[in-house]
This record gives sequence, C-alpha cells and structure tokens, in this order.
Amino acid sequence: MSAPDISVVICVYTEDRWEDILAAVSSVRAQSRPARETLLVVDHNPTLLERLSGEYKEVEEVRVLANAGPRGLSAGRNTGIAASHGEVIAFLDDDAVAERDWLRHFAEGYADPRVMAVGGRTMPIWASGRRPAWFPEEFDWVVGCTYKGLPPGRARVRNVLGGNASFRRTAFAAAGGFATGIGRDGDKRPLGCEETELCIRLSRARPDAILLMDDRAVIHHRVPAPREHFAYFRTRTYAEGLSKALVARSVGSDKGLESERRYTTRVLPAGVARGLRDALLARPGGAGRAGAIVAGVLTAAGGYVLGSVRARRGGATFSVVRIPDGEGDIA
Repeated sequence: MSAPDISVVICVYTEDRWEDILAAVSSVRAQSRPARETLLVVDHNPTLLERLSGEYKEVEEVRVLANAGPRGLSAGRNTGIAASHGEVIAFLDDDAVAERDWLRHFAEGYADPRVMAVGGRTMPIWASGRRPAWFPEEFDWVVGCTYKGLPPGRARVRNVLGGNASFRRTAFAAAGGFATGIGRDGDKRPLGCEETELCIRLSRARPDAILLMDDRAVIHHRVPAPREHFAYFRTRTYAEGLSKALVARSVGSDKGLESERRYTTRVLPAGVARGLRDALLARPGGAGRAGAIVAGVLTAAGGYVLGSVRARRGGATFSVVRIPDGEGDIA
C-alpha cells in the first residue's frame, strides 16, 4: 500500500506569534517526506490574513485562507480539512516546529488501512530555558505537550493530542469535524478536549478504527513565560474540567472519562509519591510537584462539577460540523 498524501493545517490567530508561525511553516517545508500542501487558516484577523498572504504569495505549496466558521480552533481546523486535498490531514500548532521525519512517521502508521488517526510526541520549549522545578511531568498537557503516563513507542490510544496529530480524510466523513463550543477561541478560558471528543465519536462511528500514538513523530512546542506560573496551571486545569464535562455530555462519561480514571488512579498517585520521595531526599521541587498534582486534580474536579451542572441546565452548547464532501471545497 502506497504512503498517503498528507496536507498540513496550521491554525493561526495573532500577529504576536509571527516568528513562530514562520518557523512552523519552515519546519513543514523541510520535512524528509514532503507534505502535499500546507494550509494556514487565519482566525478572524484580517490584518494577519493579509500579511501572511503577502508572505507566501509566491510559495505554491503554502495556502493562506480565512476561517470560514465561528471564531475558534475547532472551526479553523474544520476550514482547513474542507479546503485540503490530502488523503491524510495533519495538524501542527502555530507555536511549534516539527522534526524532519515528523510526516514520515505519520505516513508509516497508515500502512494498516484500519488506522484512522496517528498522533505524535510534543516536547516543551520552556521560555526560561528549563522546566520549573515545581511543574510535574504528569501535567505537561497543561502546556500542550505529551505528559508522563502516555504509552511509549507506537501504541493504540483512545485519542490523539490535537496540536500534533493526523487523521485520514475518511475519518471526518464518518464522524464529522471538530465540535465547536468545546475548544479554544483565542479570547476565553484555555479550554480543550475537542480532539478527545472527536476521537471517541470516530471510534463509535467506526468500531474497527485504530488510533495510534507514535512517539517518534516529534514536535517542539514553545511554552511562553506566563504559562510557567502556577496561576496559569490552575486556570488551565480548571478549564480542562469544564471541557471534560462537555465531552462527557457528548459521548457519555464511560468513554469520556475512561482514560482519565486510569490517569487519576495510577499515574498521578505515583507522581505524588515520587515528589514526596524527592522532598525527603532534599531534591529541588519535590514537594512542589506533589502539591501541584494534588491541586491540579482538585481544580480540574471543580471545573468538571461546575461544567456538568451548566451542561444539565443547558448553559453550555456545542455542535458537530459535517465536513463538505470532496477535497478542497473551500477556495
């Protein structure tokens, strides 16, 4: 079976990340296995749209287009999917750079026709130059990175992580696109989980589907200085609880919280134990990491409870978009 063509979608929203956006595109153009195209989807920012259009007007393999849906990451991704031509659509964060073999490892995963999604490993680039001593690796998802507790190598997973992921085009035909109303829109709380909800919905639509995580498909994700502080950690974990409540509402708590139960009952207690051990051995940050894990769990739980109440009262809504049939339907 020949390797599939891959389109890469990068959703962007602010000129503050101009240099990061250029670096992300450059990393895609330098792949050992070339992408069919790179689509830059601009989220309701006419100035950025015009500037990027000028930057890449003579670069045939890079296309710049406006988000055709409501403000937010999910609608931007859906716009990119509908406009793309590849058999596989990969997603890269606008403040990340991919290693040279990123797409090659993605493509290898699709040798099995049952594979509907392949995700990779996302490594943090800390603004301060190194991980804060108090920041537990078990919570690297807070800054959009691969966290301790995920399986190593190439392994089956419930869901891939959206900033470093790929899907067959047929996955969206079966399950629809990313749900709007769950993920980020640039101006509100740092919500997430839109890829989790999509992957669970995909597995229900295609019970034979295989979703993989391949830790050789590596990207490096910039973590700005404000996100190295506990205030952001607390805000992000609370927002994750809110988002998980929406996922559970959409797909049910059994599947919606299946991986989270294992994570909170196995991975996190081990992390607390390591932190306390390090504190007893006078190693830097041990007590802080243990405390951050406990605080993160409690804050996320609080967000989940409030999100569940809001969902039952109809105070939170989201919708699943059907991706237009065919390839490249958005000019």
